[in-house]
This record gives sequence, structure tokens and C-alpha cells, in this order.
Amino acid sequence: MAQVEHLAERTPQVSTDELLKGFFPSPRFGSVSFDSYRPDPSQPSQSQAVSSMRNFASAVDVPEPTGLRKLFGAKKADSKAGFYLDGGFGVGKTHLLASLWHAVEGPKAFGTFVEYTNLVGALSFRKTVDALSAYKLVCIDEFELDDPGDTVLMSRLMRELADAGVKLAATSNTLPGSLGEGRFAAVDFQREIQVLADQFDVVRIDGEDYRHRGLPQSPDPVAEEDLAGRVAAEFSGKVVADDDFSALISHLSTVHPSRYRQLIDGVDAVAWHNVETITEQSVALRFVVLADRLYDKDVPILASGVPFDQLFTEEMMNGGYMKKYFRAVSRLTALAREGQTGESA
Repeated sequence: MAQVEHLAERTPQVSTDELLKGFFPSPRFGSVSFDSYRPDPSQPSQSQAVSSMRNFASAVDVPEPTGLRKLFGAKKADSKAGFYLDGGFGVGKTHLLASLWHAVEGPKAFGTFVEYTNLVGALSFRKTVDALSAYKLVCIDEFELDDPGDTVLMSRLMRELADAGVKLAATSNTLPGSLGEGRFAAVDFQREIQVLADQFDVVRIDGEDYRHRGLPQSPDPVAEEDLAGRVAAEFSGKVVADDDFSALISHLSTVHPSRYRQLIDGVDAVAWHNVETITEQSVALRFVVLADRLYDKDVPILASGVPFDQLFTEEMMNGGYMKKYFRAVSRLTALAREGQTGESA
């Protein structure tokens, strides 16, 4: 039998130290390295990116000069505070960023762009700067700007961390000078965007963008009357978070997204009853964060209701946040396949 719990009844209380301890690569990238990355021989930029990131890792680990060495002008190799890996989906950017994190001695942090903005929301800007300024390296995966507030916020955060001597590394499928395009009037915030761009040495990594093939086919939802039986059969002996979908999305509004990692702590699988299309943007963006955390932990899903390719409205899937929604649908579909067929996500 499965041990059933309900996410809608969980309200995790997380200290600052606990939040910061969560900034490490997900289990999917828990043991990757530069050596385990397999460059495509037809894409020389992939091998070049590995070499560049190895050099950056070495520079991070070189201690700052002190004492007489500092007095007489010894200094670290001249380099910018940040390393920015630009490329499409599916070319191994997160693998390489996690490899950098593993290669560098601590203290260090690894998280998605959204996790850092959520951290600021949970702690305040000044406390976040103070906490991260003690780190040698801050890695930011899936770097993107969704609104003017985030533009100003992240430009200030990166500038202050760089001034404190923290090395920065980021991945994105958007060049730093083009962040925010198509989402708001980027030209009005060009100064803040340029501040971000000036922090990084940009390295391009080429390869096939597998998401250009379109969304994967979502498996048919489980019939509601069959869901309990499927949960018992597929997840026997596991901890299952079993929730009515509407109750879950309502509850998410009461839990800060920075705590979603702790919200699903100890959960082996999830079952959602009567999944329905999300029509409010704020609700949808919160749910994207939950989808990312479930994917990070490889949590299989069984669900009734609408298929995941109908989870967001057509307007959302064609709007300014479309990259987020496409990623969420792709990840949830993979987890649903794992839940229904055992196919690895």
C-alpha cells in the first residue's frame, strides 16, 4: 500500500540556513562532471565551452592575494566576474553549469533564476546580498528576465555580488544584452540590462534545439474512477502526495515559492485529481515553479482531468512567458509518462 499525504495540508517553515542549503544541483545533476559531458563532434563550440568552463573553474579556485602579495601588486588573472553560457535547449548547458559547481570548492550556490528571485522575496534584498556575498561562486541556471522588476532586482544583485568578489556563472538561451525581449519594453530598461551583460564573458554553445520539434505527446489522463487503484498498484510502499488539483493550486498561493522544494520533501510520487486548465497568469507561474521542483526530484505523476498539454491557455502558450510554460508542459509530460509507463523522465 502507498502512504498517502496531501501537499495541500503542508505548510513548511524554513529558516534562512535551510533555504540556502537547498541551493545545489538537483539529483539529475548530482554527480555530473566536465568529463561526463559528451560533446557533439559536429558542434566544435561544445568542446570549446567545456574548455572555457574548466578555465573559469580554475580561476574561481585561485585565492585572492593577501598580505605582501596584495601589497606588491599580485592579483588574480584578469577576468570578468561572470561566465555566461548561451545556447538552445537540450545542448547540455545545465550539465556544464552543474559540472562547474562540482569542480569548485565551496562555499557556493546553484539554483535557477526563479529560485534566486524567490530567495530575495523570502529574505529581502539586503539579507540575500549579505548571505550570498560570503560565497565564492553563484551559479544561475535558466537565466531570464520576465518583468521590469526582475530586471532591476537582478542587475543590482549581480552588481553587488561582483563587487563583493563573488564569481557568477549563468546559462540561458538568450544573450545577456537581449534579456527581456518580447516580454516588456526592454528598451526602457537597457541600462539595467547592460549592467547585467557587462558582468559576463559570453560563450556560445551550439547544437540541436530539441524543443523546436514541438511539445511531446501527453499521455491520456487516468480516468478519475481508476486513479486510486492505479496509485495503489504503481506506487505501493511509496509516499504519495494525493491532492485535488483545485485545492492544490489554491494552497500554493499560501506557500512562498522559495519553499516548494521543502513542500515536496519526502514525496516519492504525486496523484492529482481532476486537473483543469489554469486561466490566471499568477497561478500558472506559481505552478511552473512546482513543476520544476518535481522534475528536479524526478517525482512521477498520475493524474485525472485534462492532459498536461492543455494545462495552460492558448494565450499563455503564445505569450511573453511561453518558454516557461513549454518547459513546464514538457517536464510534466515526462513525469506523467514515468508514472503511467515507468518510462524514465
